Amino acid sequence: MSKLLRKPNTAESAAGVTIVHEVTSANSPLEYVGLKVVDLAAGATYKEELGKIECCIVALTGKINVTDQEETFENIGTRESVFEKKPTDSVYVSNDRIFEVTAVSQARVVLCYSPSEKQLPTKLIKAEDTQVEHRGKYSNKRMVHNFLTDSDPTANSLLVVEVYTDGGNWSSYPPHKHDQDNLPHESFLEETYYHEMNPRQGFVFQRVYTDDRTLDETMAVENGDVVVVPAGYHPVAVPDGYDSYYLNVMAGPTKIWKFHNEPAHEWILDRK
Repeated sequence: MSKLLRKPNTAESAAGVTIVHEVTSANSPLEYVGLKVVDLAAGATYKEELGKIECCIVALTGKINVTDQEETFENIGTRESVFEKKPTDSVYVSNDRIFEVTAVSQARVVLCYSPSEKQLPTKLIKAEDTQVEHRGKYSNKRMVHNFLTDSDPTANSLLVVEVYTDGGNWSSYPPHKHDQDNLPHESFLEETYYHEMNPRQGFVFQRVYTDDRTLDETMAVENGDVVVVPAGYHPVAVPDGYDSYYLNVMAGPTKIWKFHNEPAHEWILDRK
């Protein structure tokens, strides 16, 4: 059984709230990244008190209201399916605050966490302000929505992006890693992948491996799964006929995304 692949919780919800995934330092090898995926029935509310952690609340699908008891953002969220392939709204909430998320319609929300000591302003990250980026060529093409980047002062530590990869393409490729605190050459960032597929019965393959192969797992990842990446390279292969979506959360001791490509495969970038 994989230690890195997490299957969604399918238990009955309580008061319209279902915790689909919960990744913490207590149940994973991650120290800097936490993740929750929460399903909300229309009218249901999820409430949480943050200690020394910050949170990015991503309105993955459906409409929600978010409040930190001082500021309230209403009717945020732009899509009913991630495969509408348009950015959505998010809300950043800093450490030592209490937030509530209430579903206006049935909604799925992703809560992205990282340790934080310095309190920052709560901020609505609007869909229309999201940077859309196209990466790669040949069979290595994908589209990226950047919610929180390493140059964005909104958060102390969190980096949050979502990535679309069409069938027959590779993503997070050529294999790269960011598991060494060795700036300016490489930064240490843990990572999680929340995956969806279109059509839903599809799957992708994700390999997570280190140079010395003390960590080396290849996983068949299905719709709604989460993959935990504590270290190592982590490419994703998408079979023909199915499109891939994943949401990445990254964090580490320094908020810089400086990755290192596996030397054996870096030649792929130089093809004409």
